[in-house]
Amino acid sequence: MASVTLSATPKGNGFQATVSFSDGVAISSLESYPTQAEAITAAALKLLELPDRLEEFDAMETGA
Repeated sequence: MASVTLSATPKGNGFQATVSFSDGVAISSLESYPTQAEAITAAALKLLELPDRLEEFDAMETGA
């Protein structure tokens, strides 16, 4: 089963956003955000900008 994880890790004076895919690909923000919530929101917005990656997950699930 394919999965996507949104996370926030400490970076400098804030948190770095990361989108991790079950196939091993991870995309992290260059920016740091003041709160974990803002970093997670940034990761979610980045995920929405990657519809091709989400379509790949659909194809993996259906075997297409």
